[in-house]
Amino acid sequence: MAGKNKIGVIGGGSWATALVKLLLNNTDHVYWWVRTQTAADHLAAYGHNPNYISSIEFNRDKITVTTEVKEVISACNVLFFAVPSAFLDEQIRHIDKKLFQDKMVVSAIKGIIPEYHQIPAKYFNEQFDVNINNMAVVSGPCHAEEVAQEKLSYLTIASPTRGRAEVVLDMLACRYIKVSTNDDLAGTEFSAILKNVYAIGVGICHGIGYGDNFTAVLIASAIREVESFLQAVFPKDRDVKASAYLGDLLVTAYSQFSRNRTFGGMVGKGYSVKFAQVEMGMIAEGYYACKSIDIIAQNTGVKMPIASAIYECLYQQADPKKAFRALESKLS
Repeated sequence: MAGKNKIGVIGGGSWATALVKLLLNNTDHVYWWVRTQTAADHLAAYGHNPNYISSIEFNRDKITVTTEVKEVISACNVLFFAVPSAFLDEQIRHIDKKLFQDKMVVSAIKGIIPEYHQIPAKYFNEQFDVNINNMAVVSGPCHAEEVAQEKLSYLTIASPTRGRAEVVLDMLACRYIKVSTNDDLAGTEFSAILKNVYAIGVGICHGIGYGDNFTAVLIASAIREVESFLQAVFPKDRDVKASAYLGDLLVTAYSQFSRNRTFGGMVGKGYSVKFAQVEMGMIAEGYYACKSIDIIAQNTGVKMPIASAIYECLYQQADPKKAFRALESKLS
């Protein structure tokens, strides 16, 4: 099925780079949008991304690289989006929604579109008239860096349409990638967003000086918050102990590759949010998601003490030590 489609990847970061690698296992060509001409020229000349996971080498004859996002959207009927959520609307708001007609949109974005406080699926549906049944979400637990190293990894493809999920499965499965599917598009997408928020919380804890014992209790409590939130915003019979929910939370909270945990660690050590962002030089999706999650939680009335404490640290200049000390009696 992959060979019958023209496939485009929109994004120039780690996940986009890993996705192109996986897609080229099962298809002959990928159209690839990157943000800067410097990156596009480097990929065209040398076959690897100069900024992200440069160890991955691409056959230059199998990729068409461009800085014109409209070119990729026009050329392809399956579109993988891996742009950081904070910049997605800026990059595509000018695109005529007619160009999305009958296209399959696959989101590998792990954040909320902040201008609308919407998950990517809802954003594409409301802003570009993409039918929900023509969408899919790529979820973990899976780090792009381990994909590059061809370490055994697991992906979950969520789509309300089984056939669409299986199309994406066929595009991504390979010797070192095991892929499963589910029909919980909104729940899987929200869970992928929430795990970044909680990973920041884990980082803050370690920055403050809490140990592994407290972290374990924090994560156990966090997955219960995820379950309560998902049932409030998108009620459905789901098992949050599955890999797409708990597994994704665990790998993001514990991994050395987790940007969100790294960002939280800096905040916990006393760095300002702005300084931590500049020092990292990379996007921590959980920072932007945290504010939108707080708004949605307030609107739905769901109680999320851990997410609220993280929000207070990031947006209300709360002292992390005091904020997490107040959490201690609320966890179990």
